[in-house]
Amino acid sequence: MKPVVLTGDRPTGPLHLGHYFGTLANRVRLQDVHPMYVLVADYQVITDRDLPGEIQRNITQLLLDYLAIGLDPAKVTIFQHSAIPELNQLLLPFLSLVSVAELGRNPTVKDEIAHSSQQAVSGLMFTYPVHQAADILFCKGTLVPVGKDQLPHVEVTRLVARRFNERYAEVFPLPEAMMGEQPLLKGLDGDKMSKSRGNAIALSATEDETAALIRKARTDSERLITFDPEKRPEVANLLTLAGLCLKRSPQDIADEIGDGGAASLKRLVTEAVNEFLRPIRRRRQEHTADDVRVVLRDGNARARERAVRTLDEVGAAMGF
Repeated sequence: MKPVVLTGDRPTGPLHLGHYFGTLANRVRLQDVHPMYVLVADYQVITDRDLPGEIQRNITQLLLDYLAIGLDPAKVTIFQHSAIPELNQLLLPFLSLVSVAELGRNPTVKDEIAHSSQQAVSGLMFTYPVHQAADILFCKGTLVPVGKDQLPHVEVTRLVARRFNERYAEVFPLPEAMMGEQPLLKGLDGDKMSKSRGNAIALSATEDETAALIRKARTDSERLITFDPEKRPEVANLLTLAGLCLKRSPQDIADEIGDGGAASLKRLVTEAVNEFLRPIRRRRQEHTADDVRVVLRDGNARARERAVRTLDEVGAAMGF
């Protein structure tokens, strides 16, 4: 049976370089190899916030990012969570397969709760990993390109699939996580790169915006540039970013800069990132909001057809 890829993003803001090297590059590569579903997880926006914000604008911008990086709607099914009621219906039986204690131990949920803007933890936030299990299993997903911080969610999905198969019938495969080239690229402040923390370089950023962000990046007072992730994490992170964009080793770049100091380092990183983003920016300008509407209309229809078949299987296996 050919592997099926499931991946996606919450439409909470622009995608950034951490997303690209963590998962997006894998998606572009895999779309020529395997069937792929790409989820616009709009319902999941309210897991850690009270209101969805500019949800329609964010969905449009997310789809434009997808098209800009090279995802091809003719090869992948791009769909919207809220448009597939059968997918969400899978949440009920799946919740019966995991305990409250197991959900509470999930390290990714703990981190999301710590950075949540909500005054209290909602039930939706607490059950977030089971929502993701439904997202993956509705299309019988077997490969899930993720960043390092999302690995615990894939483990919950495997747990749900295994328990369903043992309790009822063999319906679901056990998905495998697929790590990106750089599983966890840190932000420009040395913390996790994140849309909500304002420390990321968006794929849609202009050249001037990119330069301004990199100028503000943390470094240290040593003039000689060396690649030492343990002792000099901020400098190492900038070297890693440049290395990924240039397809060179961070050590080689550090040797090239030598005693040029932080200014030379940031200048090189800025040039590397802007050169890397140039074709992505160009492709983004080629698409419109009308293109996005067509992509979602067609993708939603295909995804819903798949979800109906899976829900029928689940109902039959459970005896409903």
